[in-house]
Amino acid sequence: MVNSAELVRFYDEAYSKAPGESALYARWRALGARGKADHVIALCQSAGRRPSSTLEVGCGDGALLCELHRRTFGGRLCGLEITQAAVAIARQRSELDSVELYDGTHVPHPDHAFELGILSHVLEHVPDPAGLLREVARTCDAVLVEVPLEANVSARRPAKRGRAAEVGHVQRLDRPAVHGIVKRAGLTIACELDDPLPAEVHRFFASSGPARAVADAKWALRSAVHRVAPGLARRAFTVHYACLCLPAA
Repeated sequence: MVNSAELVRFYDEAYSKAPGESALYARWRALGARGKADHVIALCQSAGRRPSSTLEVGCGDGALLCELHRRTFGGRLCGLEITQAAVAIARQRSELDSVELYDGTHVPHPDHAFELGILSHVLEHVPDPAGLLREVARTCDAVLVEVPLEANVSARRPAKRGRAAEVGHVQRLDRPAVHGIVKRAGLTIACELDDPLPAEVHRFFASSGPARAVADAKWALRSAVHRVAPGLARRAFTVHYACLCLPAA
């Protein structure tokens, strides 16, 4: 299990790459932000919510918040991040109202300071996901959680498990595990969705024609299985899962 210092070191390295590699991963995060924004807006609309203030905890370089700003969604947009390297990048984005450094555990805002909190691809990185979710829910009236569901046949392969460890995943979640985290945090799920990801995501790192053909075939198969049998898809390969969490009655 990693500690906070190890997480900070991991993300400092991730956001301090050489210029060429840094630009590549900035484009990757921007592509991911479009799908994440789709999920945020769809779930908020399903729950009848149009937040006037949004806090993203673990905001990285601010890509998702900027995408929400581009779509005029979320109102006042603020971020928290554990690494100074990412905070420095995010603070350069004029679309954001504030970005602050935090300790990875305690949200430095009062109770009910925001209408919406976002934990997008954060809980799989932390040793106590229910504790962090509970803390974000203290300061946000609703919390949007998104994680990859990696407790599946494909992700059990040694190469996939090694890659997950390389990018700092310390939780290997499935849908029931996320439901358990939400319950332990004292919350309930208002609405949820999962996504096998668009072709552009599968194709992003394909650098040749044959590699792109393989990526397209992978996307077509996964998309078809997910459309026909989403439960089977979740057991077979990784999908991204998002849910909107509210205080339990």
